[in-house]
Amino acid sequence: MIKKELLDRAKEIEKKIVKKGEEIAEVVKLPDSPLFGKWSSKGITVIDHGLKDYISLKPVYLPKSFGRNARQKFHKSNYHIVERLMNHIPVSGHKGKKQWWCTGKQLGQGMTLLKIMVKTLELIEKRVKENPIQVIVRAVENASPCEEVTTVQYGGIRHPKAVETSPQRRIDLALRWITQGAKKQSRKSRKHIWDTLTDEIIAAAREDPKSFSVSKRNEVERQARGSR
Repeated sequence: MIKKELLDRAKEIEKKIVKKGEEIAEVVKLPDSPLFGKWSSKGITVIDHGLKDYISLKPVYLPKSFGRNARQKFHKSNYHIVERLMNHIPVSGHKGKKQWWCTGKQLGQGMTLLKIMVKTLELIEKRVKENPIQVIVRAVENASPCEEVTTVQYGGIRHPKAVETSPQRRIDLALRWITQGAKKQSRKSRKHIWDTLTDEIIAAAREDPKSFSVSKRNEVERQARGSR
């Protein structure tokens, strides 16, 4: 009986603390923290209505969460879009049957990734004369496919079928293709990764067919149109 009373009392105290914290959060408004102290997320627009709730532009100074919410499902939508792009650089993802160097993981280089991201943002701002965060958002919108192909099995026979891509997966695919295109160019030439990443982001933002991510999106959507 005593244990039950203590547990009930602890639950009541916990509820009061949570309620008080929510009230404080509503009253206290955090100031706009420019990204790396240079670029503000204010005024950044997301044209694609399907991606508005999944491209986070919350003010943050250092885009590094240290994986504190890694076990929470779909919590990555709450991370800043620059942090999500930065996290894709060391793990660019599987690339079909050509696994080469893109499937391996190159983790444990947090400071290196931050330096690469800062140099990339500086180069984008220098070349485009625009807020680099807006350029990245536009590149993600242009590189994200709206539909793709899946395999459906009927009685032992497999058929390709076109399906709509979820907003979460659209952003993941766009970020994967952007980083894969940058790594491909960096590996084939003597350019630094921040130079090739800048080229890929600007090309995707302009919807240039020469961009690896845009060409990949067009290829996936063309396959989906043929499987309708």
